[in-house]
Amino acid sequence: MFELIADIAPELVILFFFLGMGTFTLSTISGGGGAMMQIPILNFLIGTSQTAPVINLGALVSRPSRIIIFWNNIVWKVFWYYVPSAITGAVIAGYLFSEVKIVWIQILVGLFLVSTIFQYRFGKASRSFPVKTWYFIPLGFIISVIGTFTGGMGPILNPFLLNAGIDKEELVGTKAAQSLFLGLAQVGSYTFFGLLTKELWIYGIALGLGATIGNLIGKKLLSRMSKLSFRRWVIVIMVISGLVLIVKGVSDL
Repeated sequence: MFELIADIAPELVILFFFLGMGTFTLSTISGGGGAMMQIPILNFLIGTSQTAPVINLGALVSRPSRIIIFWNNIVWKVFWYYVPSAITGAVIAGYLFSEVKIVWIQILVGLFLVSTIFQYRFGKASRSFPVKTWYFIPLGFIISVIGTFTGGMGPILNPFLLNAGIDKEELVGTKAAQSLFLGLAQVGSYTFFGLLTKELWIYGIALGLGATIGNLIGKKLLSRMSKLSFRRWVIVIMVISGLVLIVKGVSDL
């Protein structure tokens, strides 16, 4: 036990706690993107190969609190279409984590996210293209595969939820419920294939505990926001997340 504590950098544990709190407060009022905002910081602090496992573990720790907070707003029909294929994608991606590079997919996803600022006319439009419920089956698989490799793909789901007529608390609650099972599959895959060390477990848990506090703060702020303000925040985070993916993808080429 003392050996384990000696291997941990206390300043990183504290930093991850406050990073989780700040990013998930913003994530709650903008429909996601907390994990994506953490990527460049964790890449710098612990290295790119360890970022995705820590971020997905931290997100998993925080998800029960978000589900409880938004339980009455979850759209269960979308949940059941999305989750089975998402779990399948996470297991496959966990197996291939150290062998496959998805740089070009990251860049394409990043460009799509940046384009949402024009698709929604800077937030004035409530929808930009029609979405049917069955679309969430392939989306679950694709998003979970990319998210397992990168550590965060929450914002890519937002345009599809918005275009399905799911907004504000419903969007946040539905994504939280979907992500819980995806997170279990991701962290289970990381653990099974030996990608989560004891040190990374502590960093991920610290990140998740901070994110839990962020969920509570974000819930209070979200209840005071209009749908237009929420949509604009969603677009801002999607664009920022898209830029992060593009920069990360280009740097990995």
